[in-house]
Amino acid sequence: MEETLKVLNLLEREGVLTRYAIGGAMGATFYTEPVLTFDLDVFVVVPVSPGGLLTLSPLYDALRVCGYRDHGACVEIEGVPVQFLPAYNQLVQEALDHAREVLYEDTPTRVLRAEHLAAIAVQTGRQKDRERVRLLIEHADMDQDYLRNILILHGLEDRWKAWTR
Repeated sequence: MEETLKVLNLLEREGVLTRYAIGGAMGATFYTEPVLTFDLDVFVVVPVSPGGLLTLSPLYDALRVCGYRDHGACVEIEGVPVQFLPAYNQLVQEALDHAREVLYEDTPTRVLRAEHLAAIAVQTGRQKDRERVRLLIEHADMDQDYLRNILILHGLEDRWKAWTR
């Protein structure tokens, strides 16, 4: 995975993407015990096209030039299937803005904060997201005030209460 992160850092330095952070199940493993996952979810901010559209095409084009190929919803980068998810709403944009700077082995990267991972999981609402929330509650050292503010700001406090009863 370290080689994959080096490629992502290069894409950011070259301006192909403006910012990225690891999320999803792999992001949660920075705070909890590992869970089975088949891809690396990478939330990204990409430059807006001249027409004002948000598109991942320049990112995929840059990866193809480097010899990486897409397979369904993922691009295999250095043996790791990566799913790129654009900042599709205010919660995800906020999560990217507040992502933690970490080292993965010797490579700098960013990972979404546990509080944002939990809020995004609640917002997404799948069964596997419920499990992720449970693991984060049990294992992550979440700032409860920070989490509460996120949930309130994004209208998720009632769903959180229902999920965590």
